[in-house]
Amino acid sequence: MAGMDERTRALGELAEELGERLVAEAGEAGSADVRDRVAALVGRDAGLLCENDRAALAALIERRSSGLGPLEALLADPAIEEVMVCGHDRVWVERAGRIERAAASFSSDAELRHAIERILGPLGRRVDEAEPLVDARMADGSRVNVVIAPLALDGTVLTIRRFRRQPFTAADLVAAGTLSAALCDFLADCVRARLNVLVSGGTGSGKTTTLNALSAFIAAGDRIVTIEDAAELRLQQPHVVRLEARPPNVEGQGEITIRRLVRNALRMRPDRIVVGEVRGAEALDMLSAMSSGHDGSLSTVHAGSVEEALRRVETLALMADVALPHAAIREQVAAAIDLVVHQIRDAAGARRIVAVGEVVRVAGGPGVRELYALRAGRPCLRPPSDALAARLAAGDL
Repeated sequence: MAGMDERTRALGELAEELGERLVAEAGEAGSADVRDRVAALVGRDAGLLCENDRAALAALIERRSSGLGPLEALLADPAIEEVMVCGHDRVWVERAGRIERAAASFSSDAELRHAIERILGPLGRRVDEAEPLVDARMADGSRVNVVIAPLALDGTVLTIRRFRRQPFTAADLVAAGTLSAALCDFLADCVRARLNVLVSGGTGSGKTTTLNALSAFIAAGDRIVTIEDAAELRLQQPHVVRLEARPPNVEGQGEITIRRLVRNALRMRPDRIVVGEVRGAEALDMLSAMSSGHDGSLSTVHAGSVEEALRRVETLALMADVALPHAAIREQVAAAIDLVVHQIRDAAGARRIVAVGEVVRVAGGPGVRELYALRAGRPCLRPPSDALAARLAAGDL
């Protein structure tokens, strides 16, 4: 076993050296295929190795020099929703909401870092000891997160959340059991009636997917501005303006925050504003937009329940550098948000909408009137308040 490890290490070091030489000679190779160039390089500079070692070396160089190596097959599988690399020799995937160990692995941390460089290079981003974590979006829309030492204690961590080429529709979510047909019709009426809807849930619960599906019920004539940290939403309406936040560059300059984009969106004559996720001080600006003529806005927030979602928005709004009393923030939450849809991912990996609450005014701020709950697998849907029913009826006119 020790001899095998030594052989693997030696081949890895030689592959790294020859890979650098391959890059250096790229300009002289013209349009030659990478595989042919690698074969020629190995035959010329490693001809003394046995045939098996030459084949293994060529495969290793080719894998390091193009694509993402052992992750290529995983990323080509449409059933895989997320790829999680925890050190070079441990790869996990999420399939149908369940996490499972994958057979793929990198031969070393250096090979994993090479793959990460090939991801980040075209995006103008980098990760190193000075900036040991990075969050980015790949060309196909997939989200990438990288954490390296000294923050990652057990090896480089790479997480890729896949970008679904065909987004889920509301009908798809009904078929998957995320929500019932009756609840889907109710939420569609709420969006058409221009209610401000907040979708809450934990990480991976499917908030953005549900938000995207609900956005399909926005009228085609509305001007919609979407604001996201990393663009994932794909609205089908003809008049959509997509904005994406920008992180600081390697010098720490040029950052454009979600909050700044929300403020700017108010000057763009939007009919509706869709914020992919409220996670900071932009919550205050979003509340202002919702309560000042931009009815029908949609957003998501991390929370564990409908009630917690409202408290979370309050807390985020208080993070804004504005000296507003807590009572004023609570009043603004009550005035701005009409409906909270709460979603979970259950133990089997399925996404479910388990609660919908109508936001009502109570003494001291916002309260929640339960409209829908999923109890022991049985949906319970109750009629909205008279005020909400009137708005829904007006939306049908």
